[in-house]
Amino acid sequence: MPEYPTALGSATRDTITLLGHDLARDVMGEVGFGELAFWLATQRRPSKGETRVFEAVLAALADHGFTPTAITARLTYLSAPDSVQGALAAGLLGGGSRFLGVTEDCGRFLHEQLAGRRLPTDDDGWDALALEVVAARREAKRFVPGLGHHVHKDVDPRTPRLFQIAREEGLEGPHLRLFAAIGRVHPRVLGRTLPLNGAGVCGAALADLDLPLALLRGFALLARTAGLIGQLAEELRNPVANEIFLSVDLNNVPVPPSPHGGGNG
Repeated sequence: MPEYPTALGSATRDTITLLGHDLARDVMGEVGFGELAFWLATQRRPSKGETRVFEAVLAALADHGFTPTAITARLTYLSAPDSVQGALAAGLLGGGSRFLGVTEDCGRFLHEQLAGRRLPTDDDGWDALALEVVAARREAKRFVPGLGHHVHKDVDPRTPRLFQIAREEGLEGPHLRLFAAIGRVHPRVLGRTLPLNGAGVCGAALADLDLPLALLRGFALLARTAGLIGQLAEELRNPVANEIFLSVDLNNVPVPPSPHGGGNG
């Protein structure tokens, strides 16, 4: 018979084991969900400081108002109230390069810039590296992932708080250090000042926790799942999805076909 090894969950007639521990006795009521999510992903139990930073990231990404992911979940629930899982899945599928995906994009970008380099030892060194990175992106006519926000034009309120928590826990690693330096020096290259996106800082913090880069968007989606449940719960109490639907349906304007995408002109 083939064997399928796993260090995660397994069950017998009388017990359930998770990560080598008895689920009922050692995990339930003893381990918080954020700590458990970290543990499941890394198969090592996080320290208290790591758990605090990780859970701060989850809180930062849980909800950001009527974003496309939230609206999609509400509209899907309006269309199929018998399918909560469909509404949640629809919202999660909208987590891409413009919403939520910046967490992964920024973490990966910073990791790529740090790979194979001798890390600076002071702010001047980090600033010099950041200048090199930003200048290279500008020359390539590419954006720096995590730089700028469509709503928070001056400061994303999540950003300084996440840096503070990481510093308090001694977990401000090279990804956060480089991203902070990018925040300081980019005006010299771009000629304007942009805020560090909180979701981008989340990616830097997750990378500093040595979480798998391939799963960074997964952690953002884990956080947003809680937010989408909140959106659906509020939709039950105070429905707005039908109004959103009707505002589009009743205000559409017929125009001539435009097969070449030329618009109305």
